[in-house]
Amino acid sequence: MSFTDRQIKNLKPKETAYDLREGNGEGFGIRVLPSGHKSWVFFYHFAGKKQRMTLGAYPAISLADAHKFHRDAIRCLASGKNPASEQQKAKVNLREADTVNEFIQEYLEKWAKPRKRSWKEDERILRKDVSPAIGKRKIKDITKRDVILILDQVSKRGAQIGVNRTLAVIRRMFNFAVERSVIEITPCYGIKAPHKENRRDRVLSEDEIKAFWHGLNDANMFEISKIALKLQLVTAQRKGELVSAEWDEFDLKNGWWVIPANKAKNGNLHQVPLSDLALELLQELKVVSGDSKWLFPSPRGDHHITPESIDHALRNNHDRFKEIKPFTPHDLRRTAASNMTALGVSRLVVSKLLNHVENSVTAIYDRHGYDKEKREAMDSWSEKLKKIVFNAMK
Repeated sequence: MSFTDRQIKNLKPKETAYDLREGNGEGFGIRVLPSGHKSWVFFYHFAGKKQRMTLGAYPAISLADAHKFHRDAIRCLASGKNPASEQQKAKVNLREADTVNEFIQEYLEKWAKPRKRSWKEDERILRKDVSPAIGKRKIKDITKRDVILILDQVSKRGAQIGVNRTLAVIRRMFNFAVERSVIEITPCYGIKAPHKENRRDRVLSEDEIKAFWHGLNDANMFEISKIALKLQLVTAQRKGELVSAEWDEFDLKNGWWVIPANKAKNGNLHQVPLSDLALELLQELKVVSGDSKWLFPSPRGDHHITPESIDHALRNNHDRFKEIKPFTPHDLRRTAASNMTALGVSRLVVSKLLNHVENSVTAIYDRHGYDKEKREAMDSWSEKLKKIVFNAMK
């Protein structure tokens, strides 16, 4: 007999504790206490004596995970070691585990940086909200309540979606701690995202586009941030790829921007046609960026500004755009794409301009670059945008 999730969930407590084993003879079972508490157990013999080893509590440890721990214990036993003794040694090591601050660095270096282009946002969240609250404590001592209190503090700032992002980063870090045997169970177990996230469909109207464009003149932000926002609306490209752009990626004479594969979100080299309006903005930017290799150099060292700085600049200036409901930089990209389809540009060409991944069989065989179609689409959007903003076609 093999256990099922439903069977384990429906086990009822009795007056005394009892054990139930799977029928494969490998000693895997579960113990149910009169209180209703359930624990996975491993029954085995070592040095001629019966042994019982607790693998973890249910439901914090799932059936699948318990089976994994059971297999690990069997391998340990086969190597001539007592699994229960080895488990106790591991617990001693846990008592000497790293602090949260120390593990934050391990998470960033060994998980986030190799896997996430947005690892700096993980670092910002962990340094700003997690480290001050629990950074000096042992990671093994962190409880579910500790995590909830951190989320409450973020929520007090009014950053509703930011709370969800914070939870996602904390959960990933503690899951990594489990994977590396630093802790046995994540304190994030059972914590749900505090706020529901709706699919965004915000598209600025023509009046809002005009108010946004001219409102930037009086906005309290750096000039490069103003140009970055305008360029996102003009080019419809991703904010992260835009702010990390370097001048040697641009052919201003022929009007092309080539986003390298290692910078593109989908890992594919992307050629972006530059309209006359985009080229005008780039000429303005050249004056502001000076001799830097970056289009948007950071004032703090030889690097580019962060994508988050654009979010903050716009968020801090929403009161400057009184005619416009709140929007994000990504809404500018969506606005450009929506206007292009409204002009009759096919969804396929717009998708090519946005550098979306295509998973169809046809896409595998279709190696046409669509450069001509992309340029026509971009020029059409530029002409419409100039009409919206300046009330006149070129």
